[in-house]
Amino acid sequence: MKKFALAAAVILSAGAATAGGMDDPIIEPVIVEEETSSSAGGILVPLMLLLAIAAASS
Repeated sequence: MKKFALAAAVILSAGAATAGGMDDPIIEPVIVEEETSSSAGGILVPLMLLLAIAAASS
């Protein structure tokens, strides 16, 4: 009888430990990085510098 009571206590305590159910899985978001490109192709800054030098020299 003592073994039956011990088995019942173990079963009930195990059932109470998992009574909350399963949690939702944690899924980390995927980060997508896109490269940005300028339509000027990096020529805008040297042209502006050239214009500033030309204006300063005149």
